[in-house]
Amino acid sequence: MGRAFEYRRAAKEKRWDKMSKIFPKLSRSITLAAKDGGPDPEANSKLRTAINNAKAENMPKDNIDKAIARATSNEGANFAESSYEGKGPHGVLFWVECATDNPTRTVANVKTIFKKNEGEIVQSGSLEFLFSRKTAIEFPAEGLDLEEVELALIDAGLEEFEEIDGTVFVYGDFKDFGNLSSACDALEIEGVKAAHKRIPTSPIEITEAQMDEVEVILDKLEDDEDVQAVYTNIA
Repeated sequence: MGRAFEYRRAAKEKRWDKMSKIFPKLSRSITLAAKDGGPDPEANSKLRTAINNAKAENMPKDNIDKAIARATSNEGANFAESSYEGKGPHGVLFWVECATDNPTRTVANVKTIFKKNEGEIVQSGSLEFLFSRKTAIEFPAEGLDLEEVELALIDAGLEEFEEIDGTVFVYGDFKDFGNLSSACDALEIEGVKAAHKRIPTSPIEITEAQMDEVEVILDKLEDDEDVQAVYTNIA
């Protein structure tokens, strides 16, 4: 019984640790979407997608409602998106996307993480041509006619469609984010997660030992409350 109790406690702590990191990021995504396009998810596809992403992570409705309300508050007025480009060890490149109400704090934190781990921030736009911006959507394959879904998404801008271990991955041009998200809504697909992602145009291979060093930077960046997403050129 003692071991079972310890296992359950460890599992619960791990679950709470994940929630404590991801919920603030999801909340900021919702706030920014509501700020940019209004608080009505029916009229704001970006907000609708942000809410769906939050629901897929079991974020409570009360948290979602507070995030939407924050968009019209004094706190929400200061929120803005920003991105930083960096180089790490072993030729690894980083694209760091943030949502912050204090850009001075955010850039200082990001610079410190790189500087302390054999990396550096580079001039904005330096890595633009090394990453392509794509719409990336994923959802469970269970219960779906995948051929029918793929055909329906082609008209919405589908570029790539694949199923791996029960999860469907959909990719399209970043401009087709709204079209692809709306098409998934129309198909009534459950558990949809959607986002803009940076895909490396020339991915590189690194060793496991090198990856251990790179993961130090990745972990520290992802733990920062202002950082929404981190992309690299690792294959």
